[in-house]
Amino acid sequence: MGYSPPMSLSDEELDRYARHIVLREVGGTGQAKLKAAKVLVVGAGGLGSPVILYLAAAGVGTIGIADFDAVSLSNLQRQIAHRTKDVGRAKTDSAADAAHAINPHVNIRTHNEKLTAQNALQIIDEYGIVADGSDNFTTRFLINDACYFAKKTLVSAAVTEFDGQLATFKAHVAGCPCYRCIFPEPPPAGTVPNCSEAGVLGAAAGVMGTLQALEVMKEIAGIGESMAGRLLIYDALATRFRTVAVRPDPECHLCGKTPSIHALAGMHQP
Repeated sequence: MGYSPPMSLSDEELDRYARHIVLREVGGTGQAKLKAAKVLVVGAGGLGSPVILYLAAAGVGTIGIADFDAVSLSNLQRQIAHRTKDVGRAKTDSAADAAHAINPHVNIRTHNEKLTAQNALQIIDEYGIVADGSDNFTTRFLINDACYFAKKTLVSAAVTEFDGQLATFKAHVAGCPCYRCIFPEPPPAGTVPNCSEAGVLGAAAGVMGTLQALEVMKEIAGIGESMAGRLLIYDALATRFRTVAVRPDPECHLCGKTPSIHALAGMHQP
C-alpha cells in the first residue's frame, strides 16, 4: 500500500488527530498509517483542492501535488486551495501553501510538470496511492495505465456540470477492474466538452473531491468497504447517489486475458 509499519505519534499529534483516534475503526494505529502514507494528487483544481486539504488535515505524511498550470481568476469559483492573491502563481505552490497552513507537519512534494509517458511511472513510483483529479481523458488514461504497471491503487473522481463519478481501481489485484474496463478508449477529441465549455457547479466538485479524499483515507487505514469494483454516480440537481457494480473486462486491452497494451508508448520504467 506504500506506507511503513505504524510509527509513534507525538503529544501534539495525539491532540491534533484526537477525533480520528477515538474512532474505533481508526485509532492510533490507523492514524499512524496515515502519517506514514505517501499519496500523489494529480491536479490541484476543483477535485484536487479538497483532496489535498483534507489529506493534509488528516495527517497524511507525504502528499505529492502534480500540476503544471497557474491559478486563474475563473478557478476560484471551485478550486478552494487557492486565494485571489494566488492568481498567476503555480497551482502546486499555492496548494502546498494552503496545505501547510492547515498542517505544517505534513511533507509536501510538488511536481510542477505535465505527466507524460516519459515521466509518469517515475513520479508515481514514489507514492503508494494516486488520487486522480485531472481534467482531460489523455491524462486519465495515462494515470490508469501507469498505476496498473506500477501496481499502485488509484482513486479516481470526475465532475462536470452537475454530475460526478468516483471509483477505486486496483487492477493489480485479482478480480478488480481497471479504468479501461469501464472506458476502453478515450472519446474522440472534441466530443466531450471540458468544464470551461460546459461549466461546473463549484460545490459539486467539492463533493466529489471530498469523497475522493475519504476513499484514499479508507484505503490507507484499511477500514470500511473499498470502492474497487464499484462506480459511484452523483446527480447534484436531484441530490441522488447510485452505485453500479463494475467487473473486470476479460477483453480489456490493458488488464484482460490477451492485453494489447503491454507498455505505454514511450513510457520509461523507473
